[in-house]
Amino acid sequence: MTNENVLEALKNVTYPGFTKDIVTFGFIKNVDIQGDKVVIVIDITSSATEVKDQLTADSTLELKKLGFTDVEVHISAPQAPKQMSNSVSGKNIAPQVKNFVMVSSGKGGVGKSTTSVNIAIAMAMQGKKVGILDADIYGPNIPRMMGLENVKPEIQGNKVMPLKAYGVEMMSMGSLMEDGQSLIWRGAMIMKAIEQFLRDILWSELDVLVIDMPPGTGDAQLTLAQSVPVTAGIVVTTPQQVSLDDSKRSLDMFEKLHIPIAGVVENMSGFICPSCDTESDIFGMGTSQEMADSYKTDLMAQIPIEPAIRIGGDTGMPITYHTPDSETAKRYQTAASSLIAFIDKVNSEGGADNSAVQPTTPPGVSACSV
Repeated sequence: MTNENVLEALKNVTYPGFTKDIVTFGFIKNVDIQGDKVVIVIDITSSATEVKDQLTADSTLELKKLGFTDVEVHISAPQAPKQMSNSVSGKNIAPQVKNFVMVSSGKGGVGKSTTSVNIAIAMAMQGKKVGILDADIYGPNIPRMMGLENVKPEIQGNKVMPLKAYGVEMMSMGSLMEDGQSLIWRGAMIMKAIEQFLRDILWSELDVLVIDMPPGTGDAQLTLAQSVPVTAGIVVTTPQQVSLDDSKRSLDMFEKLHIPIAGVVENMSGFICPSCDTESDIFGMGTSQEMADSYKTDLMAQIPIEPAIRIGGDTGMPITYHTPDSETAKRYQTAASSLIAFIDKVNSEGGADNSAVQPTTPPGVSACSV
């Protein structure tokens, strides 16, 4: 019996929630054959117990089919990071989620939702257990982008089950209301809705919950920072100066809320021609680098204008999943890897601590309640 025989057998073991096997993913780190005994080491990126248990059972079954009488499966997974207390009340209303990532933008229309969807899917493809919360209450686009626009969630008691697509759990106000219905809500109602999305949705034991925020810096962002320990913040911008001006406000917000900044995603950065694959500078490219440097963070990705992105968003077939060999998909995968590394770094240093987060008022304006 050879290592090649073992690897061939393990190609029948698919990673939970995906169609690819653990050999193709590159998770098999060592094979040790000792007569009728085999010891394998699997290195995964999820700390979920159910994932480890299923991989152990499936791998053992396939190796015993091969003729081994004694099978040892050792799974190496990251330790679940300790949850840090945040806000003045010290609460975390979604303790089953290990890490929260806030995706923000200074203005609308810069591709924040597209970025949120593709980075979430890219992390799931890299083995993380991921959810995405569409907190853009007034413009909930995530259901369409994930092919779930006509799917209603299941209610269990007084809780709501998240929808699932592409290995990612999802919830959005767009999944709870009728198509085209407007929400004419005051800030207090938005704040309450976001709290309920965190508390009343039956999220699994997630490695990461990506939260697609409404544009700007207001009630929704403050509510989130006061409700859960946000591990990392991402700012999405476009290369134009007017977008960069607004993006600086989002970066300043992260600093004031004590949210570690994972980086900046420059969207609509150049144009990739679908006919000749050449990349042209239309709106500008790389203009976000100076801004990222000034806030001591990274330019995580420069995402070009590519027709496949628009088609994928409109049809619910995200480019990262359906066109994985495209240049844009590769850049989203790189951004996801960078985000995972940043989350690991934050947790190794003690975790997120958005402590003492309080509303701020401009100079000369007194805070009041209405």
